[in-house]
Amino acid sequence: MVTRKKYSKEFKLDAISLVRDQGYTRREAASSLGIDATMLGRWVNERQTDDGQAFRGTGKLMPEQEEIRKLKVQVKRLEMEKDILKKRRSSLPEKHGDIRVYCPA
Repeated sequence: MVTRKKYSKEFKLDAISLVRDQGYTRREAASSLGIDATMLGRWVNERQTDDGQAFRGTGKLMPEQEEIRKLKVQVKRLEMEKDILKKRRSSLPEKHGDIRVYCPA
């Protein structure tokens, strides 16, 4: 099994700097760094479209992704509650006339 090589945030930013600030093409910069040009292109694009969240590291979700995760958990909880209420409602008598109340004399 081949393990993927991980690059630090600093390495990625330096590689992007070669393209954006020093005038290298993506192919030239990638070749000199020993990485694939498409990977460098992906880093450049991610950096251009980021809002300070580029290369945030493993396990850290972007704010939008974190909100989606929380909402999915909430939806699942609400669906479970709804199912419980449906089951409870179906076990109640259909008509009010079916309810018998005990009144001691």
